Amino acid sequence: MHVVERDKKILQKKAATLVEALPYMRKYADETFVIKYGGHAMGDPELARQFAEDITLLKQVGINPVVVHGGGPQIGEMLSRLSIKSEFVDGLRVTCKATVDIAEMVLCGSICKSIVADINRAGGRAIGLSGKDSSMVTATKMERSKIDPTSNIEQVIDLGYVGEPTIVNPYILKHSIDSDIIPVISPIAAGEDGTTYNINADTMAGAIAGALGARRFFLLTDVPGVLNKQGELMTELTRTDIDRLVADGTITGGMMPKVETCLNAVDQGVNGAVILDGRVKHAVLLEIFTEHGAGTLIRA
Repeated sequence: MHVVERDKKILQKKAATLVEALPYMRKYADETFVIKYGGHAMGDPELARQFAEDITLLKQVGINPVVVHGGGPQIGEMLSRLSIKSEFVDGLRVTCKATVDIAEMVLCGSICKSIVADINRAGGRAIGLSGKDSSMVTATKMERSKIDPTSNIEQVIDLGYVGEPTIVNPYILKHSIDSDIIPVISPIAAGEDGTTYNINADTMAGAIAGALGARRFFLLTDVPGVLNKQGELMTELTRTDIDRLVADGTITGGMMPKVETCLNAVDQGVNGAVILDGRVKHAVLLEIFTEHGAGTLIRA
């Protein structure tokens, strides 16, 4: 094919993409999207750059993105460098005082500032926050228990400084959004007594999405979304569908808490929650601006 003709076809394809996206730009203008960002995508420099560009683009077309990031692997790496051993219970890190201090340093420091810098470099205006800022999130100590298989007695598990959000005051987030600023939030918050807690980033993001009445909550993971037993992506689910899929063993393991987080966000007023693969280039844009999306949309 002649070079000019080939270039023309490429440009026509790009134009067609913009035309397809236009109705969605109108549909979501001035709406708030909360995006939980983590997993392997956050550790890949190229995907991190593309994510920052995507978030900047959303803001520039009139959508209000709010980013909540994780950082478990980075915290684990720093703990290892400092020879502090980690213990996990049901996927949650048991967090002593030294560990929560390191978690705050890693999350609010290097990770958050790196994401902020990437967005600013892409042309956006981002600011790094945590649940502590303006008392955005008030946390309580997480309580967990399990049945001892030997004695069959329920035992309380002390996870240390692991918390869960109980109150979300979105004032500073709404002020940032109105000021054309993109908030990037670390999952660290204080209790009413000032105690610092590390919070699961999925849970933090879902609670913030609910408090903001977000149009969409995006949970970026390392899987395409919710898969059926044949390994095929299910593009849209309701609570009734999910109850059935849990009962028949289709939804199990690590997908269970992610689905529950999405359902909790929807119960709090979020129009829809999406589980999608953050390792896919421009995954958020594909989900928002194309007819068939890229992940699993969960509605009430």
